[in-house]
Amino acid sequence: MDIYATARNLGIQSEYIDGQGRARVTDQAALQIIVDAMPASAPCRLLPGPVVIRQGHPSQSEFSREAALRWKIVAGGQTVAEGQAAEPAVHWPNDLAIGVYRLHLADAAGSNEDLPLIVTPRRAFGGDFDRCWLLAVQLYGVRSQRNWGIGDFTDLEALLRLACHLGADGVGLNPLHVLFDDRPADCSPYAPNSRLFLNPLYVDVERIPELAHDTASRNRETLTRLRALDVVDYVAVAELKWSALRLAFEHFTSSPALERRRDFDQFRKERGALLQRFACFEVLRHRFGIPWWEWPEEWRRPSEAKCADMRAGADGREIEFIEFVQWTADRQLQACKDFAGRLGMKVGLYLDVAVGVQSDGFDAWNEQDAISRQLAVGAPPDALNTQGQDWGLAGFNAAGLELHSFQPFRDMLRASMRYAGAIRLDHVLGLKRLYLVPRGFRPDNGAYVQMPFEALLAVAALESVAHACVIIGEDLGTVPAGFREQMADWGVWSYQVMMFERDEQGRFRGIDHYSANALITFNTHDLASYAGWRSFSDLKLKRSLGIDPGESEDARWYALGMLDEALRSCGIGGHDLYSVVSFLARTRSRLLAISLEDLLGVIDQPNIPGTINEHPNWRQRVPVAVDQIASAVDVAALKAATGERTHIKG
Repeated sequence: MDIYATARNLGIQSEYIDGQGRARVTDQAALQIIVDAMPASAPCRLLPGPVVIRQGHPSQSEFSREAALRWKIVAGGQTVAEGQAAEPAVHWPNDLAIGVYRLHLADAAGSNEDLPLIVTPRRAFGGDFDRCWLLAVQLYGVRSQRNWGIGDFTDLEALLRLACHLGADGVGLNPLHVLFDDRPADCSPYAPNSRLFLNPLYVDVERIPELAHDTASRNRETLTRLRALDVVDYVAVAELKWSALRLAFEHFTSSPALERRRDFDQFRKERGALLQRFACFEVLRHRFGIPWWEWPEEWRRPSEAKCADMRAGADGREIEFIEFVQWTADRQLQACKDFAGRLGMKVGLYLDVAVGVQSDGFDAWNEQDAISRQLAVGAPPDALNTQGQDWGLAGFNAAGLELHSFQPFRDMLRASMRYAGAIRLDHVLGLKRLYLVPRGFRPDNGAYVQMPFEALLAVAALESVAHACVIIGEDLGTVPAGFREQMADWGVWSYQVMMFERDEQGRFRGIDHYSANALITFNTHDLASYAGWRSFSDLKLKRSLGIDPGESEDARWYALGMLDEALRSCGIGGHDLYSVVSFLARTRSRLLAISLEDLLGVIDQPNIPGTINEHPNWRQRVPVAVDQIASAVDVAALKAATGERTHIKG
């Protein structure tokens, strides 16, 4: 069998039409790497893939060949149902509890298969609110008189209080995933070490009970400098915060309060082996200083027993320190969630989940079957990116997820859902197919790998209902036919950006165009702020950086005219930010996000794709301290614009 036939059998699409309408065929050498990166799995001969049962609805599966076979549904090593099918179809039991099972199949010829069976709610959690709006914030960029040069979880409480005052029902945030503590300058929240744990730089260290009260005063000069900067100095912030965290841990271990110790032990019990493995990984990563696939063989894929032995040995104290830091971050973010609940907010926290992880990070080490480190998630060539895109992130693969009953995907969802009333899945198109680029090859030499779309939607719905958390799918870009319809059928919301919602003539679409189950916004962190867009500043900045903005001044003038036309069609005479907010607020979409940068008239955008050091991506701080934002915003105009969406404290 040649490599192209092998790829087809693995669900790899090596021939496709790119965003420019050109036929593409992946090179044989690149395709070989993609094939080799897929975990070994037996081909499905009896059923085409995982079985999905929507609870309360009759469900049947058709077998791929006519043969009598026996089936058995197993959970936790126990058989919960079994039977025999004499026809080429089987009707599954309708009384199975919600959960993920293993389905064992065997036919008379001796063929055996083992695959996931998912029993799930009919749809994802739909939210218990009508229409509301959220304040969208880059947490790292928040200023306050007390933080250590980076926004933290105490600032988040202040933001929730502010959002409530402004009439919002929650605060949307950049991803809070843990990065690499020894590479603080690599600060993109979308390129994490792990999506399962929190970034400790968001901890307010002065709220840790064991930290000496004079810690801040002893660093007064440095803190004064950091607070005054217009960008986050991640290296200096990390040095101060990690030093404070270690000091707090020393005090905690030397004389812990009984209640605190019990809570820490409870946290360790709740997070179990996953937390211990993360802590072990961090210790090993610091020790060896090289990518994990170059570590000594015994540590490249250690067992739980190996990690337990490590914690019981000489490394135990350092492992406990890392667990202590995650406990501290968890409790502070949980306090923010609880505070939003006390404020009566309908959503509370809206968190972003990155599309992938760094290949040398914990998730890729921990889930070597389900995450392919040799491949990077990206996008094929299109009109704006003629060479394609390589995002440098490792993503899930279908065979590994199915092998592990989708547990890695569930863990990822739970890590954000436990704190949030809504989450956004970045590049949700990847649930259906991922464009993967082999390391060392150009982005235009990748291939699409099919994903078990229905099974992933089913698992997402299961976790969404369990956590009462709305799921928003970032569905921008080239969307396959029927994708949004299937996503909507499972209760996953769409993500509609006004800047992109224009017809072929460039006219902005009217308010009736927007979906009810959608989060709508004028822009994103990768696009110009409203002030930057109106002033053409984004075009000028990109050209100064040698980047083609993909738009001329004439095209921008035309877009401004089209915006005015869209606003006038709704009886809105002005064209300031509040006019745009008023337009969006009138749509039927149930969630509206308004960025803090737009409310403050900030010109520059948080991130310019395609740049690293040329632009201060993920570093810029807002110009106003959090306790002064309400005075800097026209609150009356904002409340008038948001109208019936305005939150009223109960």
